[in-house]
Amino acid sequence: MSNSTIVADADRARAGGAHRGEVEVAVGVLIRPDGRFLLTSRPPGKVYEGYWEFPGGKVERGETVEEALRRELQEEIGITIGAAHPWHVQRVDYPHALVRLNFLKVYEWTGELHMHEGQACAWEELPVKVVPVLPGTVPVLEWFAEERGFAGATHSVEE
Repeated sequence: MSNSTIVADADRARAGGAHRGEVEVAVGVLIRPDGRFLLTSRPPGKVYEGYWEFPGGKVERGETVEEALRRELQEEIGITIGAAHPWHVQRVDYPHALVRLNFLKVYEWTGELHMHEGQACAWEELPVKVVPVLPGTVPVLEWFAEERGFAGATHSVEE
């Protein structure tokens, strides 16, 4: 777990000012048996459109993080997940929102991937080939590198 906060686009104003609330987010780190993991692009019309991230979404009132992840992955990419394993938590201060990202590893799911929001998807390995990567995704790539003993760059640098 991380106690630090990543500040994305620090030169931009923060919506809601310094005292805005934190948004709880459930994030699924889907991992295939070959070790590749799923990244999806931010859908058209959303903040950071086209940036790559792990799928998930906001935790609604009365939901646990795992319940939110199950709902979001069904709604967004059309799959039903098996066990979800809490992994890391990372705060990210984006210009549009202060988020608390709860990353859960998922190794089993049913259904075929279907991108319901017009996003793209890619099964990646280190270093990831898709760019640009959302700032909140970068720590996950670093955690993967640490776990897997990977010494190289974890993601491509956008040119």
